[in-house]
Amino acid sequence: MKLSPAYYLNEDVVGLAKDLLGKVLFTKINGQISAGIIVETEAYFGIKDKASHAYGGRRTNRTETMYSQGGVAYVYLCYGMHNLFNVVSSVKDDPHAVLVRAIEPLLGKAFMEERRNMLVTKAAISSGPGSAAKALGIDRSFNSKDLSGDEIWIEDHQIYYSDEEIVASPRVGIAYAQEHALLPWRFFVLGNKYVSKPNKV
Repeated sequence: MKLSPAYYLNEDVVGLAKDLLGKVLFTKINGQISAGIIVETEAYFGIKDKASHAYGGRRTNRTETMYSQGGVAYVYLCYGMHNLFNVVSSVKDDPHAVLVRAIEPLLGKAFMEERRNMLVTKAAISSGPGSAAKALGIDRSFNSKDLSGDEIWIEDHQIYYSDEEIVASPRVGIAYAQEHALLPWRFFVLGNKYVSKPNKV
């Protein structure tokens, strides 16, 4: 069942990032359906978060999507080469977002293998946010798309992890965020091979 539009209006982006673990992210591209279980996320707390694109209320052509009402995709280009997929959450003009850092391939594995030019048995196929997006065929054309639509959406398949199976750790690659770089807002499923490194407590 698709997550309801109301799900994304949650103003607790940290709690949402944790809750998204075990949810299933789908894409449908030219009739081809792919899906993966979300196993790693990071929370970004809008204008108060030094690691967020919207820190300090910054509004640009790139960040404007983050100010949408929760329930749309925010896709941006990183390092000039990687498309990264984020779930926009909270209410309009409160730019919270959850970065999906890794998925465990579930459906459409052959499509993923073709996009990534590797077998799904290799963890690298969808480990890390650029790889996860590419495996699912997500590019910047998905930016601002409705997560309740028919091109990209998230479903609840009743996959749950215990507190002991979920690790909270500092986010990756945000040293510029000063003290906010240490906030434990990265969540991942302990021991899942598709989680990006480091995959430990």
